[in-house]
Amino acid sequence: MEGVFTYLGAIFGHGQAMIVAHLILVAIIIIAIAKMATKSLRAVPNGTQNVMEAYLGGVIAMGKDVIGEEMARKYLPLVAAVGIFVFVSNVIGIIPGFESPTSNINVTLPLALMVFFYYNYEGIKKQGVVHYFAHFAGPVKLLAPLMFPIEIVSHISRIISLSFRLFGNIKGDDLFLWVLLMLVPFVAPLPAYLLLTFSALLQTFVFMILIYVYLAGAVAIDEEHEKAPNPVVDTMGAV
Repeated sequence: MEGVFTYLGAIFGHGQAMIVAHLILVAIIIIAIAKMATKSLRAVPNGTQNVMEAYLGGVIAMGKDVIGEEMARKYLPLVAAVGIFVFVSNVIGIIPGFESPTSNINVTLPLALMVFFYYNYEGIKKQGVVHYFAHFAGPVKLLAPLMFPIEIVSHISRIISLSFRLFGNIKGDDLFLWVLLMLVPFVAPLPAYLLLTFSALLQTFVFMILIYVYLAGAVAIDEEHEKAPNPVVDTMGAV
């Protein structure tokens, strides 16, 4: 935020250069964590390896309830990588003198676009172009002209939902912390750090679970829906 002191802002100035600098810092932290976790792999993990294995196991468990264990493992690299990036980006803004990259729409919007294009690509890849977009028309033939544009708008709105939810919440947390530090800079903000850390974790969880939900909607085949007559399929001569 313009006018608020940050260490990297003092070096690079406020604006896009500062955001890029914080993104590089987040990348360095994530690489350091990965190096520490894989430096000396053991059958009985400890330290950073234990934490990361627990994290990956938690991501799989999260996806298992949404999309099944096999698919959860398939998409683990994407969801786990996005999750650790979002979490580190969220948490770094809690440290005075730093700013969360995810408090900038120019960071959260590309993340949302990546998820949007990826789950649509996976859906088209698995089901084919015709069958994938045929699902947008719904199972009721008469309602297809109404349902298809509604589904298109609904999918596009996911970009706005993903990006602005994360951006708005983290930006609000940063503003809350900055105001609190200006008013009572010592003991009083300490309880707020617990609340902000929980918020950072919650926003990370929401972003990750939504990736699994969108992927499930794109690649999971609804047998009853497949059996129902579909106007788009009938029109294009597909089975």
